[in-house]
Amino acid sequence: MGDRRLVVGVTVLAGLAAYAVLVPWVAGVDDRVTDFAAARQAPSWAHLFGTDSAGRDLFVRTAAGLRVSLLIAAVCAVLSTVIGALVGALSAVAGGWVDRLTMRVVDGVNAVPHLLLGIVLVALFRGSLVAIIASIALTHWTQVARIVRSEVLSLRDRPHVDAAVLGGATRWRVVHRHLLPAALPQALVAAVLLLPHAVWHESTLSFLGLGLPPHRASLGTLLEEARSSLLLGGWWTLVFPALGLVLATLAVAAVGSGLRDRVALPRRAEATL
Repeated sequence: MGDRRLVVGVTVLAGLAAYAVLVPWVAGVDDRVTDFAAARQAPSWAHLFGTDSAGRDLFVRTAAGLRVSLLIAAVCAVLSTVIGALVGALSAVAGGWVDRLTMRVVDGVNAVPHLLLGIVLVALFRGSLVAIIASIALTHWTQVARIVRSEVLSLRDRPHVDAAVLGGATRWRVVHRHLLPAALPQALVAAVLLLPHAVWHESTLSFLGLGLPPHRASLGTLLEEARSSLLLGGWWTLVFPALGLVLATLAVAAVGSGLRDRVALPRRAEATL
């Protein structure tokens, strides 16, 4: 079952990525160029997803928005995973008051609603791509830190780690050569599962008008633009960007679930020995 979910998720995600990358390039159309004479046209062979209120082709614009949202989500997931892995590993290895202080920081970050904190950060630098990435990465690393800390705590008393310490290995070498590589599979699964959170976070910020500027396509800006068109009967301006958002979320969730099952198999086998 896990392998089937993984295959389906990878296939759908690859299709979405190909659509997001190839369509704007093949179309050769600037998705920011307006044509008010073609505004609010329903889906047809000329415009497969119809046009928005400014006459821009939604088939191309949805692809461009999906590309931007997935790119932002991927960067945020990588940054969150790196921060969380380093914090979790150092917390577990240091132990004592360092570990207690780190966990209190993690609890404090988790206690603040991520969206609220993101709104505050982005509002200070409205329209800044760096601010959007920072607001997501700095609020989503805590779960990775907990996972990596738990893994390192379960690994640091293993015989091969004790042998490395007795052999004169420094604490950093033990972490770098033995503990982090062993915790990497769990961290990678956490990174994949962070992707849909990052996509929805960015989309929400842009939908609220705090993310990217309106002329820059992302799934959030497309959904925000669809509000006015929807009242005038332009259902397609909402359906197709929303469909891209839902498909991307479900595909990444399927990939993460399949990877999690694969990572869990060696543990189950080890537990039965």
